[in-house]
Amino acid sequence: MIIRTADKTSVVAQFASDVQYYLQQQPRQLPSRYFYDDLGSALFDSICRLPWYGVTRAELRLLAVHGRQILARVPDLTTIIELGPGNGEKLAALVDAGHAGASHLDLRLVDISASALALSSHVLSSLPNVDIATYEAEYEAGLAAASAETRSGRALALFLGSNIGNFDRPGADAFLREIRASLMGGDMLLIGADLVKPERDLILAYDDPLGVTAAFNRNLLVRINRELGGHFDVGRFSHRAIWSAAHSRVEMHLVCEETQHVSVDLANCDFVIERGESIWTESSYKYTPTQIARALEQAGFKLVEQWIDDAAGFALTLVETREA
Repeated sequence: MIIRTADKTSVVAQFASDVQYYLQQQPRQLPSRYFYDDLGSALFDSICRLPWYGVTRAELRLLAVHGRQILARVPDLTTIIELGPGNGEKLAALVDAGHAGASHLDLRLVDISASALALSSHVLSSLPNVDIATYEAEYEAGLAAASAETRSGRALALFLGSNIGNFDRPGADAFLREIRASLMGGDMLLIGADLVKPERDLILAYDDPLGVTAAFNRNLLVRINRELGGHFDVGRFSHRAIWSAAHSRVEMHLVCEETQHVSVDLANCDFVIERGESIWTESSYKYTPTQIARALEQAGFKLVEQWIDDAAGFALTLVETREA
């Protein structure tokens, strides 16, 4: 197994810079990519098992049923690059369903969470005839490095779990173009997207009755306190999820329940947050099948096939790089 880790000093510096910048915005914000420290990754794994959050189960069903067909559509496949592998179960399900193990596969995993990379590598190490390399990096840098490594044959990039929904539409378009730029001609991308569904179902998925998503959200403040010398009174923030039909997104907020003075030492940040004021921590955009296909085509891909789980409202879309 090959492990490539990020420069910890630069990671902390970027974290501090982002916290300083986003907490000065109106409304105050924090980037959702910082949810995933060790505890955040464990909490998100728990969210994926909740009965109100059907994304993971729907995606696993699609991978199990169509995995053989998916991999068969990538001729001369030698490399799979997954952005955000989580606990590794989705890639394992795809390989189990579609790869007999007779030919060799290089699995290259990209994530900013060291614990997620360790867990997914452990799960995937039981697969026959695979080599695993991990890249502790943000998606863009990790994908560029993983794709540039010496390889024969074609690569299949995976961006599953509806992670594309964490980008606003212009950001999603730009990110898809970056993926295209990092891949070679003939490489393919399999992307998961959560679809628009009734508001009640969406709110339950992001504000579950057990409070797991609330803990996941508040853990972002815990991480800032621990890693950046923050002084948030975490217990005085409540979790709120809102469906914005006009923007086709679920928003997550941390709402201050009592006015407090907050400083973050390493971010050189000092401010008063008023009672009722919120920090916007995540937007999760929802798509129609046509919208996700169109976005991929505009980014330089051509549609190969799309599979939809109608019960859960979730789509997997397979596309191939095309020449400019």
